[in-house]
Amino acid sequence: MLNKRYARRLEVMLAAAVCIFLILLGRMAYLQLYKGDYYGNQADGNRLRRTKITAPRGLFFDYKGQELVNNLPGYAVALQRQGQRDNEKVIGTLSEILNMPEDQIRKRIAANQNSYEPTRLKSNVSPEIVTKIEERRLELPGVLLELQPIRNYLYKELAVHALGYVGEASEYDITEGSYKGMPGGSIVGKFGIEKTFDKVIRGIDGSFDEEVDVAGNVVKQLGQRDPIPGKSLQLTIDKELQMVMEKAVDEQLAYLRSSGIAPNARAAAIVAIDPRSGAVRAMVSRPAFNPNLFVNGISEKDWQVINNDPNYPMGNKVISGEYPPGSTFKIITGTAALELGKVTPEELIFDSGQHWLIPMGNAGGEALGWINFQQALSMSDNVYFYEMGNRLGINNLVDFARKFGMGRKTGIELEGEASGLLPTPENKRKIFTGEDWTLGDTFNASIGQGIDLATPLQMAVMMSCIAGGGIYHQPYLVDKVLNNDGSVFEVRQHQEPYALGVSQKTLELIKQGLMGVAQPGGTASYFANLPKPMAAKTGTAENPHGRDHGLFVAYGPTDAPELVVAAVVEQGSFGSTSAGPIVYKVFEEWFREEGLIPSQAVK
Repeated sequence: MLNKRYARRLEVMLAAAVCIFLILLGRMAYLQLYKGDYYGNQADGNRLRRTKITAPRGLFFDYKGQELVNNLPGYAVALQRQGQRDNEKVIGTLSEILNMPEDQIRKRIAANQNSYEPTRLKSNVSPEIVTKIEERRLELPGVLLELQPIRNYLYKELAVHALGYVGEASEYDITEGSYKGMPGGSIVGKFGIEKTFDKVIRGIDGSFDEEVDVAGNVVKQLGQRDPIPGKSLQLTIDKELQMVMEKAVDEQLAYLRSSGIAPNARAAAIVAIDPRSGAVRAMVSRPAFNPNLFVNGISEKDWQVINNDPNYPMGNKVISGEYPPGSTFKIITGTAALELGKVTPEELIFDSGQHWLIPMGNAGGEALGWINFQQALSMSDNVYFYEMGNRLGINNLVDFARKFGMGRKTGIELEGEASGLLPTPENKRKIFTGEDWTLGDTFNASIGQGIDLATPLQMAVMMSCIAGGGIYHQPYLVDKVLNNDGSVFEVRQHQEPYALGVSQKTLELIKQGLMGVAQPGGTASYFANLPKPMAAKTGTAENPHGRDHGLFVAYGPTDAPELVVAAVVEQGSFGSTSAGPIVYKVFEEWFREEGLIPSQAVK
């Protein structure tokens, strides 16, 4: 009986042993056949050290070939798998040296756990941090100092809203956003051209491999893969003109506030384009910020200063600010009325101070008497253009606005561009639920008020259509993509120009009216002091939240237009006294560069 019981137990034990053996054998086969590469790589990770060499981003040049953005040498701190075995001790030391919360370091490691590349913890560290890491190397197994080019904006906030800035990819960026799948710690374009052309200018990172001992000392160099620098960009920006525009804007805003003319004038947008091509020569949005603050990771203090500014420094008002175009829209109204035969240039219309159908009139009730088209445009007469709106009807007016690019994005190479808003009955019903269109709405639309909205860039393009002889050119900022040796890799292609379908006779009549604005008797008569004839249009945009916005558009010289400038000063009041002087200074410097104004004559 005992022998049988013993034999039974022995059978059970043998069966269990066989099962255990089979399980171990299966596990061994699984590890060898299916997970061999994984654990081989793990072992290599403990024996090999791979250090990333970040590819330098491409440079930015202005249209004359002058450098605007380059790179400086720097270091990033990364953690090899070797350092993650004793990570709690290493993390504590790194937290102290990098002034970085331990939880943040752990999150970086966790986000990179499926990669055999080192985990980048902090970019562009200071020389002091580099020294501390070198001094405490024995306490920091697996901690690497990676070579990293640091983005450098040579002129700080100059053209920042066009150029943009770079920064470390956020957790959202690499999990769901624009840079999904990129490793943590990657430096990427966050705004402006830096973001739009990130794939072109980022380059391909390299690395070098070393064999190390258990203490992390280098035993042997195993090879290197050189980084491939990103492509560079030649922009349409004119550095000198950009500087002139920024200085003119800042001085005018300061003057408007200090003089009491416009005490709340703290924001503005101004853009200059070449009417022959659409090339943007300068772009200014105020207030602005220094993009170099973001390269190292912006401090909480600096971020609060920017983020709490009610005038929103991070927004590019040239492309995203939407304003009633005010009297600058009379260019479109006048073009439509002349082209469709609703008025002749000789016809006289009586201005008694207000229109005879609806009690809407000029500012202050001013009456100009009998006036023709050129006089009405030069003196910006509301009553005359109310009548043009009456004769045209809203559908014809909107059709011509579309020809000039209103109500749609221009397609410039920047994120965040607004479309503006066309003054249509449909849009009114959306904004004011169910309200019908009235003749008063048409009157408002004919002088650029009401629900009519446009960006400063759209206003510049509108004026460019007149200056360029009735041709619409898409505005653009990037002219060429360059190889590392400076040779041309690609000439950027843009939307084909198209004709507005407006006669040269109509365009000439509009031009004469705009020239009258910039001559004695016009609303910007001080432009007559420039050495060549100019064409201009003032505007004032109604603002329900404070003083009206001042608008101004101009081009010159009129015999062969080379430059169009559009400016908006928020809460600047009248365009002729707030935005106009900025545009005047820009053209004054432009003519000085052409040798038409002596240097000493420029204030």
